Amino acid sequence: MNPSILKGRSLLTWIDYTPEEIRYFLSLSKKVKEEAKKGMHKQRFRGKTMALLFEKRSTRTRCAFETAFGEEGGHPVFLSNQDIQLGAKESIEDTARVLGRMFDAIEFRGYKQEYVEILAKYSGVPVYNGLTDLFHPTQALADVLTIEENLGNCAGKRLCFIGDGRNNVARSLMVISAKLGMHFTIVSPRELWPDNELKNLCEGFAKTSGSTIIITDEIESGVNGADAIYTDVWVSMGEEALKAERIRMLSPYQVNAELMAKTGNKACIFLHCLPAVKGEEVTFDVIEGPQSKVFEEAENRKHTIKAIILATL
Repeated sequence: MNPSILKGRSLLTWIDYTPEEIRYFLSLSKKVKEEAKKGMHKQRFRGKTMALLFEKRSTRTRCAFETAFGEEGGHPVFLSNQDIQLGAKESIEDTARVLGRMFDAIEFRGYKQEYVEILAKYSGVPVYNGLTDLFHPTQALADVLTIEENLGNCAGKRLCFIGDGRNNVARSLMVISAKLGMHFTIVSPRELWPDNELKNLCEGFAKTSGSTIIITDEIESGVNGADAIYTDVWVSMGEEALKAERIRMLSPYQVNAELMAKTGNKACIFLHCLPAVKGEEVTFDVIEGPQSKVFEEAENRKHTIKAIILATL
């Protein structure tokens, strides 16, 4: 693959990328992580600027973008919806055209996928989806890197997401797994299954890559044979009013030692995009135990984001 074909591209969802392109991002992520371990900062973003647009609070996404860009000499500018007219007195289209004339790239973390798509369409610069209600692509790339660091090439491995199966992380993992040939299972109450449109799309990708997509509410069969168990908070940002109902619905799907044992795989690892509510979606002993790779996973947000920016900017 010629890396030059990635220059100037936005990352809104992994649907838009080929398996070969995703694998290039992964190989570059491994390279920049090695550079970081050696203390190498090559200043490859010197003279570049990036607008970081945040409607939602963030620890890992904000810190990953700011440090990945800043330590390479770039200048990130944080802008919350308290700082600019994002969809308020000014349309998203106009904001995009203004920022595109002032910045070399834009990151957006917010609610509507439509907003990040408009930014990409009108800004004229690469736009990176730092999270929307529908997709979280930078998280998914860090997850795959973590799986490969611990288990080898992800093709043929079994990743099981348990919990809210229609959230942005589950949806992004389904896409990237289908592209890369990793078997993917969602274990979730039927009320929280992802939409059929995305499932059918991913099944098409999976047919090409040789993987399988399974969505079930059966816990024992769903987690059996998993190489990695993944969960996320039961109540996503913006859905706080549904907390009591989600706890009632998802309590049987808590990741605990008993569930990890049901995999039948002592080498199975545990993943979580964080922040975690210990005692709800995952027990303390699992997330703090030897199978947990959540902090390596969090660190990998930085290295994969740096690779994404390097390849496209």
